[in-house]
Amino acid sequence: MTYPPPSGGWQDPLAAGPQSSPPAVPGQPGPADPYAPVADPYAPGADPYAGAKSPYPPPGGEQYAAPMPGYPGPGAYPPPGAYPGYAMPAARTNTLAIVALVLSLVGFASCGITAPIGAIMGHVARKQIRETGEEGDGMALAGIIVGWIMTALMLAVITFYIVMIVIAVGASNASSTSGY
Repeated sequence: MTYPPPSGGWQDPLAAGPQSSPPAVPGQPGPADPYAPVADPYAPGADPYAGAKSPYPPPGGEQYAAPMPGYPGPGAYPPPGAYPGYAMPAARTNTLAIVALVLSLVGFASCGITAPIGAIMGHVARKQIRETGEEGDGMALAGIIVGWIMTALMLAVITFYIVMIVIAVGASNASSTSGY
């Protein structure tokens, strides 16, 4: 049983039997001799691309003479701000560090009421900064120092007032018992 020839003009290679190559034409490249010696491309001094022409022009040629408008020529640095999308992102400051410093400083005006809160928040902020790598470690440390100093001053003032009240009450009791 034979089949009709396929469309497209191709022949079934198995149906026609073994094919031989066409005869070599002098001056025309023919099929490569499978037993011909092959040059070693890795041999010292062997350049497999010797004599090959590159499809690309060499750098510094005529096409680089006039750069495109808005772009620097070859070898020139771009102007500042030419590539705004590639800037390093600004480092984020820990919000809790800012709040700690503010509360510690407000302790001056509030007679030290917010200072211990600022100091405690400074400790929490430093822990967060160590974990996240954010900025603001100096602010958190300043909040801790100012907060605890203000707390100590507040406690000293309260202790001073209590001692003065006790002395005043003791002096008034001593004068009232003397009979005057």
